[in-house]
Amino acid sequence: MSENTELMKYVATTCPYCGVGCTLNLVVNNGKVVGVEPNQRSPINEGKLCPKGVTCWEHIHSPDRLTTPLVKKDGKFVEASWDEALDLVAKNLKAIYDKHGPKGLGFQTSCRTVNEDCYIFQKFARVGFKTNNVDNCARICHGPSVAGLSLSFGSGAATNGFEDALNSDLILIWGSNAVEAHPLAGRRIAQAKKKGIPIIAVDPRYTMTARLADTYVRFNPSTHIALANSMMYWIIKEGLEDKKFIQDRVNGLEDLKKTVENYADAEAIHGVPLDVVKDMAFRYAKAKNAVIIYCLGITELTTGTDNVRSMGNLALLTGNVGREGVGVNPLRGQNNVQGACDMGAYPNVYSGYQKCEVADNRAKMEKAWGVTDLPDWYGATLVEQIKQCGEEIKGMYILGLNPAVTYPDSNLVKAQFQKLDFLVIQDIFFTESCQYADVILPGACFAEKDGTFTSGERRINRVRKAVNPPGQAKEDIHIISELAAKMGLKGFELPTAKDVWDDMRAVTPSMFGATYEKLEKPESICWPCPTEEHPGTPILHREKFGTADGKGNLFGIEYRPPAEVADAEYPFTLMTGRLIFHYHSRSQTGRAADMHREVPESYAQINVEDAKRLGIKNGEYIKLKSRRGETKTLARVTDEVAPGVVYMTMHFPEGVNNLTNTALDPMSKMPELKHCAISIEKFGGN
Repeated sequence: MSENTELMKYVATTCPYCGVGCTLNLVVNNGKVVGVEPNQRSPINEGKLCPKGVTCWEHIHSPDRLTTPLVKKDGKFVEASWDEALDLVAKNLKAIYDKHGPKGLGFQTSCRTVNEDCYIFQKFARVGFKTNNVDNCARICHGPSVAGLSLSFGSGAATNGFEDALNSDLILIWGSNAVEAHPLAGRRIAQAKKKGIPIIAVDPRYTMTARLADTYVRFNPSTHIALANSMMYWIIKEGLEDKKFIQDRVNGLEDLKKTVENYADAEAIHGVPLDVVKDMAFRYAKAKNAVIIYCLGITELTTGTDNVRSMGNLALLTGNVGREGVGVNPLRGQNNVQGACDMGAYPNVYSGYQKCEVADNRAKMEKAWGVTDLPDWYGATLVEQIKQCGEEIKGMYILGLNPAVTYPDSNLVKAQFQKLDFLVIQDIFFTESCQYADVILPGACFAEKDGTFTSGERRINRVRKAVNPPGQAKEDIHIISELAAKMGLKGFELPTAKDVWDDMRAVTPSMFGATYEKLEKPESICWPCPTEEHPGTPILHREKFGTADGKGNLFGIEYRPPAEVADAEYPFTLMTGRLIFHYHSRSQTGRAADMHREVPESYAQINVEDAKRLGIKNGEYIKLKSRRGETKTLARVTDEVAPGVVYMTMHFPEGVNNLTNTALDPMSKMPELKHCAISIEKFGGN
């Protein structure tokens, strides 16, 4: 330790990776972050961190951080002053707006950055360009959760907290590999198992989480609705539904009953034997308190919203909503997936999910922001914006996203970027997407700014500045503020994150009481928090739901197959997911030595029988092809996946998203990242 103790300090903050919201201390010495220590007082992670959390500091001072604005001239990037870069951005965005109107621009923000960045970014889009073409990357992970839970319960968020699973009598974890994707939420499941709480894991793949469960149920990929309907048929058949709860608090029972009549035995669709379906249904229905935990296995499909509503159906049918130990809880994949949506970085709502189509909401925002004529139309969503590049959309502003790797059909994304008249990207590294930009603006990472992240349990956690951004890089709210000044926009003179947060609170009833002062305590608070005296709301829907009539809604939902299924030409079903050692496109974890060493390149899991038939050995390179592209990867021969099924993670460039499908869920506009048809062949060489 340095003899000068003033040079070393701990700065309490929140992990920048998954949506569990673990808090930690950045260890700062001589103005540099040199390590992390878990926060022993945190009720979330209780002094524990996962491999990503332990190494979350290693990218902060990476030598390849963006440190100065870059402007493309004659096809090459050259360094520019902030004035030159921002003048160019302002000039081009305004020119496109003047010529093509509010639908000529697209704005996309990250779920990795703080709430304050997301709020000021969507405000800038709406105030400066009167557009609702603003979205965030929750669209391609939990957009269906927002849509589906809103329809079922009136609120598009988790009903209960992570720790509350320890109060349940049964945990049904469906389409989630929490042990790898959300390790500290996975720790709660492990604690529940140690406590004797039964765990049922429902997943097409035998994951680390499935290994932890007492009962593992493998089903055919993308057949969630048929399986849930089968369960509900037998719950109703045996009279195990919560009749009193339904009578008092739920609509739609007859519609549900009529639909599930056709799913008494749907093994031909979902592949689960009838006795297993019955056992799972009866155990869930008979448990005094049962909780459903799910993740992207449910959402990233063209049936994503209906899959989420099916989870809502199960909970409402059995009365498992509105108290301790129950509920329907999505595990959010990125640190601020919940928050980016909460802040109104969405094409149809302002902060707090206030709908743009409602005249009173627009009038309130116009008054607060000092503008007129805010639009009422539903803007273009994330993938829709990509598809509109060069046609409706001529210019795009991307904050903290790497679409060339993380969006479906990477080849399409790259081709569409080249059709734009102007593209500006604001980020901390030169990602694979940056090569398509006209201007690159260097922003600040989580350790270089103040703000908040909102976790998957609606807990608003503080992020605190520990060090300065490198070189000429700036905090992202300052970049937006300076750009707004270049354009003559008022209401962006906000020097601190707290100022931006208070600007948001003033127009957001559900978060008005969530002051920075209240967020300072280790446990922080969960929204809704409508007044400064309110303690926050760990559990939703205790007395009534957030719907217009205060009742939950059951829906009769028919099974429909994925947009693309395996056939003679592409005989395998590809699934995608996450890996414990990496995070999204690896722009951060790829710069952590231990994380990179653990898994330095992509791989595909292929069933033992399929590998034997194709003559593929473990560790060999193989080529996967879909109707959209191809990729080379390593083969991992395993029985974790069923015959005919292949699994790849989504973290690597020139990887799985060369193959994935852009077909959209009609309700949430979620692309079908979890399911597409592929072929496999041995690769000719290394």
